[in-house]
Amino acid sequence: MARTVILYALVLALATAALEWLEWHRSMRALSAEIYIVLLAVGFLGLGIWAGRRLTSRPAPAPFERNQAAIRSLGLTRRECEILELLATGQSNKEVARSLGISPNTVKTHVARLYEKLEVQRRVQAVEKARWLALIP
Repeated sequence: MARTVILYALVLALATAALEWLEWHRSMRALSAEIYIVLLAVGFLGLGIWAGRRLTSRPAPAPFERNQAAIRSLGLTRRECEILELLATGQSNKEVARSLGISPNTVKTHVARLYEKLEVQRRVQAVEKARWLALIP
């Protein structure tokens, strides 16, 4: 019984494949010009995009300019700006302290002052606001 079912399924699958093949050949003959035109258009579109990207000069990014007016208005010190830059790199308080040669408690104090001056509660908020104000790159 199983052998008959498998044989019947195989014959039906082959017949379906043959019909699909015949239909594909008929549609290729009827639509061959349109298909070739579409393929050429897609090819030329890709070539145009590639050539445009290769040949068009891109302006160099402008160098970062720190917003000195915002630094003065917030009352940030040079050390607080240094600590803010190091916070933006994702360093911990201990790593910032090692980088600057100061104690971790001093870093905590500077970070607390930064939070007050920037009116934020977290490091991520401080970094986001500093980037928005162009205090750090």
